Parts: sequence; structure tokens; C-alpha cells
Amino acid sequence: MNTQVNTILFDLDGTLIDTNELIISSFLHTLGKYYPDQYDREAVIPFLGPSLTETFAAINPENVEEMIAVYREYNLENHDLLVKDFDGVYETIRQLKEAGFKIGIVTTKVLMVAKKGLELSKLDPFFDVIIALDHVQKPKPDPEPILKALELLGSKPEEAIMVGDNSHDILGGKNAGTKTAGVAWSMKGKAFLSGFQPDYMLENMTDLLAILEVGKK
Repeated sequence: MNTQVNTILFDLDGTLIDTNELIISSFLHTLGKYYPDQYDREAVIPFLGPSLTETFAAINPENVEEMIAVYREYNLENHDLLVKDFDGVYETIRQLKEAGFKIGIVTTKVLMVAKKGLELSKLDPFFDVIIALDHVQKPKPDPEPILKALELLGSKPEEAIMVGDNSHDILGGKNAGTKTAGVAWSMKGKAFLSGFQPDYMLENMTDLLAILEVGKK
């Protein structure tokens, strides 16, 4: 591993915290209201990753803001009930922080909801910066949010790894010039994510510790 890496950026949903059931449920609730019986679980899985604006604009350009409002209301009401932790995440983040790495989050969520997820999973004290949808003009895969996080952390792209569960994360990292790591627990599948050629594929978040040689004497 190149020792110059000092910064790790993480996607949030589906990477650090298991919000998959919450997101799928929120989409099914929202789309069920506008298009009864037209969408099932498999049909909404491709919507995990892109921003809500992107997804709903492709489905119903006339009602984007209204659909987002319906989605977010349901999502917030059911957040704490459906969000779970991924194995190995808390321990890995804690060790990275203790080892002196700069760590940040780059998410397509709005800041308020992102903070809610971090607090629930007790990860909130560890992160130096959170770049949410509120902070950018163009979300991932555009490099803007990743470059913004790096700027705030005082890091260069070549010193960083972008970790995520979706093509947007891998392509965003590549567009920004960082190294990239996919997670094998991606809802879209390891094979799908491998197709975007991340530099690393993590079977468990603790794999990052080995890649970065954390804990080695």
C-alpha cells in the first residue's frame, strides 16, 4: 500500500450504515402513492445511489419536489426503526481515527438525514467533514463533492481513497483523481460494482485496516 494515503472518504448509505431496507421501503411508499402496484422491490433497487431529484425527475418531471417531500416524510418517520449497522464498520472507523487518518463523508443525502444516521450508529464523533447534497451543485459521480471534502480536509486527491457501494462512488472517486474501494455488501452486487474497476474491493470494512497497514508495527 502506498503510504502517502492519509485520507479516507466514505459514502454513507449502504456503505457505513445499512439503510437499504429504509430506502427501498421509502421508494415503494412514495411510488405506490403515485403509481399503485407498478413498482416492486426489484424495480426500485436501481434507485439506490443517485440523488432523489435525479430518480424522480426521470419518473415524473412534473412532481419532483412533491415526491421528494413524500419520500422524506416517510423516510424520517421510519429511520430509526429500519436502519442497521454493517459488521466491522464502527471498529474500522474508530481505528482509522486513532491512527491519525483524516476521514470524511460524501453523501447524496441531505445533511440533516445524514447526521441522523451517524448519530444512530454512534459514528458521528469520528468524522472531520460531511459533504451532503445541500453543499454542492452537482452530486456524485461529478467530482465536486469529493474535491470539496478534500479541500476542507487539506488533502490532495492522490492522498485519498473514496469508499462506496455504488457506481456513483467509484466513478466520482475516479473523476476526482482519488483511489477507490468498492464494498462487496453493495445491494447492487459485488459483480456490478467490480465492473467499474475500483482499486480495491472490501469483503468487510475491516479490510481497509489491512490495506492501510493500520495496527502493524
